[in-house]
Amino acid sequence: MPALVTTIAVAAAAFVGTTFDNFFALAAQLALTDAKAFQRIGRAHIAGIMGLVAISAGVGSALSSIPLKWVAILALAPFTLGVVAWRHRNDDVGPVFKRGATTTFLVAVALGGDNIAVWTPLLRAAGVTKGLETAAVFFLLEMLLVLLAKKLASRPRIIAWGQRYARHLTPFVYVALGFLIIGECGLF
Repeated sequence: MPALVTTIAVAAAAFVGTTFDNFFALAAQLALTDAKAFQRIGRAHIAGIMGLVAISAGVGSALSSIPLKWVAILALAPFTLGVVAWRHRNDDVGPVFKRGATTTFLVAVALGGDNIAVWTPLLRAAGVTKGLETAAVFFLLEMLLVLLAKKLASRPRIIAWGQRYARHLTPFVYVALGFLIIGECGLF
């Protein structure tokens, strides 16, 4: 497979794997938001996610002096997140509150620990060129996520279904992302 196609596939898997559960939360928030504010909320969410990409790239860059095979130990983070997600898969979903753009940005960043845990070793393994390509894929997918969340905002039954069942898939997604990190770091 050509290198760019592989980069796009890995970036898409990492992005979707770390954000699919938050997708339904964003759609639920937008369902409570006045349609006039959708654009502001969407921009704030995109800015928050891009901030997480910048943090991940910065930390990955700081790890450049560490051999890539040692960076693979960071795969323990998604494995651990998978165990925690498995333990909490049947917990009740908390209430969704109406938020403004600033709160949306802050919540996107605050809930981004799993994103950073997965994206940091992947961006470190990617290097500069592939890292920029990965960031571009993340940006495009984030814009698509926001557009889809806006479309889904008028479908509360689908949002409720997603919030309920995404948590059951999350542990398996985290484990798969852990193996993706190991593979990208060259351990197999």
